[in-house]
Amino acid sequence: MRNTQRTQKIAFFFLFLATLLIVIPVGMIVVIIFQKGIPAINWQFLSDIPRQGMRAGGIYPAIIGTLYLVLGAIIFALPIGLLAAIYLSEYAKDNLLNRIIKLAIVNLSGVPSVVYGLFGLALFVVFLKFGASILSGSLTLGIMILPIIITTSREALESVPQSFREVSLSLGASKWQTIRHIVLPNAIPGVLTGTILGLGRAAGETAPILFTVAAFYLPQLPKSIFDQAMALPYHLYVISTQVPNVDEKVRYGTALVLLTLVLFMNLVAIIIRYNFRKKKKW
Repeated sequence: MRNTQRTQKIAFFFLFLATLLIVIPVGMIVVIIFQKGIPAINWQFLSDIPRQGMRAGGIYPAIIGTLYLVLGAIIFALPIGLLAAIYLSEYAKDNLLNRIIKLAIVNLSGVPSVVYGLFGLALFVVFLKFGASILSGSLTLGIMILPIIITTSREALESVPQSFREVSLSLGASKWQTIRHIVLPNAIPGVLTGTILGLGRAAGETAPILFTVAAFYLPQLPKSIFDQAMALPYHLYVISTQVPNVDEKVRYGTALVLLTLVLFMNLVAIIIRYNFRKKKKW
């Protein structure tokens, strides 16, 4: 009995240590970005265009461009990812081909973002002739986050108890009615979890938009989905590596805005997920 308790305490200690090793560096990064970036945050910085070779002015076009790209990626990826998850979870047979497809989808989540960028360049920019545009960038980001949404949505659908389906079918509902009215409402919190993960990755990636949409400098906002756009990740890369003599607070201020934007979008999605979770009966 004592050996068991001692082993349990040792295990808890190492788990706590592992948690600290994750939380402390992340907390330090957030604190450093906040301390060095907050002096740059003011209304002009958030609402003006870059000036003096990006050494002054604001980052308003980059903020709007990032929102356009993330919104476009989610509009494209969420319906397709959810439908694919429904097929794999509810309709696909458990055979070798479908198991290979599921494994391939999981593996696609680990593909480097620069590969998706090259894919988007070849398919959307060159082959389909969309050019470097918001449409090309959004579709590329959407394809990049598709594996995450499909995997998390499929797991959420499969977590709904089988008895729910059996009761619905026994009452005369069709398979699609059962999925639509019983399975999906109970799986929405898990689907939103995948959406949150996708939002974070889409908003923070630089390589895919570098090839498909990002502009070095634009004095005005894009007017259509076929225009180029500035984006916060690429803008941060540019002012940190390509533009000399940029004030440090401008770089950290841009990073702080990007971090805050991602956290805000995640917070909205988490609140929506929480409201759906309160309605669950199990």
